[in-house]
Amino acid sequence: MNYRKFNAANMDVSLLGFGAMRLPTVKGDAAKIDEAEAIRMIRYAIDKGVNYIDTAYVYHGQQSESLVAKALAGGYREKVLVATKMPYWDMKGPEEMGPMLDKQLENLATDQIDMYLVHNIAGKDWDKVKELKIWDFLSEQRDAGKIRFIGFSFHGESPAELKEILDEYPWDFCQLQINYMDQEFQAGIEGLEYAASKGIPVVVMEPLKGGKLTDVIHPSIQSYWDSIGSDRTPAEWALRWVANLPGVLTILSGMTTMEQVEENVRVLSDADEGKLSENELAVIDAVAEEYHKLITYPCTACKYCMPCAADIDIPLLMDFRNSYDIYGNKAKRKSEFGFQVSVKPSSCTACGKCEAECPQHIEIIRVMREAAEIYE
Repeated sequence: MNYRKFNAANMDVSLLGFGAMRLPTVKGDAAKIDEAEAIRMIRYAIDKGVNYIDTAYVYHGQQSESLVAKALAGGYREKVLVATKMPYWDMKGPEEMGPMLDKQLENLATDQIDMYLVHNIAGKDWDKVKELKIWDFLSEQRDAGKIRFIGFSFHGESPAELKEILDEYPWDFCQLQINYMDQEFQAGIEGLEYAASKGIPVVVMEPLKGGKLTDVIHPSIQSYWDSIGSDRTPAEWALRWVANLPGVLTILSGMTTMEQVEENVRVLSDADEGKLSENELAVIDAVAEEYHKLITYPCTACKYCMPCAADIDIPLLMDFRNSYDIYGNKAKRKSEFGFQVSVKPSSCTACGKCEAECPQHIEIIRVMREAAEIYE
């Protein structure tokens, strides 16, 4: 296993981090983890050198933290850094933060959480983080020994938004979504480079774009991979691309099968910064460009169409509509839709205000109807 130096902890962190968000389940019920198999997978990864385990209070219907605790029993806890996240969204103040942290410590069967993140900072949530003075609370808990390092996960809209957050407090680390398709999405490469310039290590999430880059490969995409003349899988290319970037501390992968664990361990025991050739990087860029060409509707998520009078998240629905055509595995896309979408596309009243504002001149009403037909 390759490692990167985490200076704040004076230790080396495995380039592969185990994300406990997509663990194997029983009969497809996300809240019913296949405990025996999940524990076997996590312990296998640790035995092969993985020393970063990432979870969150809300994962798997609030069952992930407890599963991680079971996997880390019997001496495994001492071998890893454990990361989890504060679900602050409905909290009113520190009087609710303290019990939540204590609950998470209990779930994880530990006296101290190594990497504690403010979960999913984006948009107006950043205002709430400052209003609640979450940083003050976390600093106090660090001084009390309940947590070691303070970070956040980011799902904002731009590098500028990330920079504001990074500049506000002396964070120990941050977690960003980065893959070869999302080089300019959310924080993107610009955000990664800015964090690196401040000496803030980055934990990368969604290196495979939630499996979209590996589930079903479009023939035009496969032709590019074939042109390299290698037997590497699309997952391996995606992981190697992220590993090639400077400033990355560890790469989280939400693994569902032992085969995925074995492949990821193998890949990130060899992949490292600067290892991809110019030709390989050019092919990966061509793959990303081809994916973008396959997009049915050219939504840039500028949000000029928002707010919607029916409270529909139009850019999110546009993404789901495009993903259905591009990435395959339509059953998985529908499962994600049920988890992520609160207001259905059938709620569209066809008022037309969004279409009048769209700089891409997309027929949004038509897209909402198509999305309703596909997903509802």
